[in-house]
Amino acid sequence: MNSDFRTRSSNLKELHTRAIDDLRYIRETMESAGSFTAVPGWGMAIMGMTALIASWLAWRQKTPADWLLVWLAEALLALVIGIAAMAHKARKANLPILSGPGRRFVLTLSPPIVAGLLLTVVLYQKNLTDLAPALWLLLYGTGVVTGGAFSVKVVPVMGTGFMVLGACALFLGPQWGAWLMILGFGVLHVVFGLVIAWRYGG
Repeated sequence: MNSDFRTRSSNLKELHTRAIDDLRYIRETMESAGSFTAVPGWGMAIMGMTALIASWLAWRQKTPADWLLVWLAEALLALVIGIAAMAHKARKANLPILSGPGRRFVLTLSPPIVAGLLLTVVLYQKNLTDLAPALWLLLYGTGVVTGGAFSVKVVPVMGTGFMVLGACALFLGPQWGAWLMILGFGVLHVVFGLVIAWRYGG
């Protein structure tokens, strides 16, 4: 009888262990196949507000170098805000940032941003900073569209909006660049940030 009890007990332990392994596998599969929902709506809205302030400060600058410096400082600030807000939202929702869809989101968003930074240096060296608004809007939009493929549906829609504004900046001429930057990095971030915060929990 003791032998039967030990056998049953051993079988139950094996079944329990197998069930835990199966649940872990299912969870990891769902994480890798799911959407990255830690896109920070409130953080994005704040990024839009700081971009509106940067637009005003950049407009007051006398030289292309000072204009560029304002926008590079804004890009760095936006990066810090975005990372902090994303980490806060992920921690609050108990979501891993750099596994599954989160890692793919970051990996697909990053290359266009790095390309934009390198091309900005070349534009400055060649005295072509008038093209910077088109370049930034297009490449940021590209990154958001590709990264948004692993996120909630509204994210690639926002990226498409940036790309449309970038195309307009490219063909309408440099006199429209500042206004299109305001619409993109300012207004689009605020509007879509509020939509994401409302629909996807912050």
